[in-house]
Amino acid sequence: MDLLWPGFLVVLGFIPIAIAAYVWRLRRKQPSTLRFSSLTLIHQALPPSSRWRRHLPFALFLSALASLIVAAARPVTVVSVPGGQATIILALDVSRSMCSTDIPPNRLEAAKASALSFIQRQRSSTQIGIVAFARTAELIQAPTSDVELLQDAIESLVVGRRTAIGSAILRGLDAIAELDPNVAPSFREGSATLAPTPVPEGAYAPAVIVLLTDGANNDGAWPPDAAQQAADRGIRVYTIGFGTESGSEFLPFCGERFAENDPFSGGQFFGGGGGGGGGGGFRRGIDEETLKLIADKTGGEYYAPTSADELNQVFRDLPTYLITKHETTEVSVVFAAAGAILTALAVVLALRWQPLP
Repeated sequence: MDLLWPGFLVVLGFIPIAIAAYVWRLRRKQPSTLRFSSLTLIHQALPPSSRWRRHLPFALFLSALASLIVAAARPVTVVSVPGGQATIILALDVSRSMCSTDIPPNRLEAAKASALSFIQRQRSSTQIGIVAFARTAELIQAPTSDVELLQDAIESLVVGRRTAIGSAILRGLDAIAELDPNVAPSFREGSATLAPTPVPEGAYAPAVIVLLTDGANNDGAWPPDAAQQAADRGIRVYTIGFGTESGSEFLPFCGERFAENDPFSGGQFFGGGGGGGGGGGFRRGIDEETLKLIADKTGGEYYAPTSADELNQVFRDLPTYLITKHETTEVSVVFAAAGAILTALAVVLALRWQPLP
C-alpha cells in the first residue's frame, strides 16, 4: 500500500503526546475523601473488568484518530481486474548467430516454429505484435489477432548483424503505446517528450513483451535502461536465452529469404535479408545476468531452453492466457469509515461505563 499524501503522517506524532497527557491527568486527580492504608486493598476490591473499562474508550479514541490520519494521507492499493484485451509483443533475435545448427535445423527455424505454435494457441481477443531485432529493432507486424498476418511475418524473418536487446524492448513499448493510451511511448535522451510518472510498484498494464535472444547486447539502447522504462509503464518482460552451451557452426544463411545486404542497415525485412558467411562457431554467449535483470526489474521471468522441445514448453508455460491489468485504487474511505466507527464506539462505551454527573 502506498500513500498519495504521506506528509499527513506527521500528525501521528500527536498520539504519544495525547497518551502522555492522559497518564498525567490520571496521576493529577484529587485523592478520594476515603483513605485506605494500602492501594492493594483498592485493587483487590475492584472487579477485574472495571480497570480495562476505565481505559478502553480512550484507547478506541486513539485508534480512531490514527485511522482518520491515515485516511487523510490518501492510501492507495493495487488491485487486479480483467484486462479485457491483452497485447503480447514477440521480440525475436534475428542476429546471424541464430543460424547456428546446434538446435536443428537451426536456432532461427526452431524459434519460428515455436512462435507460430504459440500464436495459434492464443485466444481471439489477444493481439500479438512481432518485433525483429539485430543491429536495430523493427516492428514487422503491428499487434493483431489475424493469425495469417502473424504467420507471414514470422516466416519472412531474415538475419542481420549485431544484437540490440534494449532497442527491442523500447520498440515493443512503442507498439503497445500505440494501442493503449494509458501506456506512454518510450523515452530517449534528448527527445522533447518528458519521461512519464512511474506506475506504483506492482501495477501492470494488460500487455507483456516476450523477448528471445541467443546472445548479448552489442548495439542500440542499454538493456537495463530499457527495462526500467518498461517497469515504469507496468510492462512485464519475459526473457528467453536460447541456445546450447557448446554452440556449433552456423549456416551461410537461414530463413525463408536471403540477400547479400544486411536488412538492418537500411533495407527491409521482407523480400531479402542478411546472412552470415559460413565457418566459425558460435558458443552460447548469452548474457544471462542481463536477461535475468530485465525480467526481475519488470516483474517477468527468465527462461533458458537448450532445445526446440524445451522452447516449445517455455512458450506453453508463459502466463499470457489470463493477462490482467493492475489498477491503483484509493482506499481512504475504508480508513475513514473505521475511524468513524471507532469514535462512535468510544463515545458509547464512555457514556455507558462512565456516565456524566
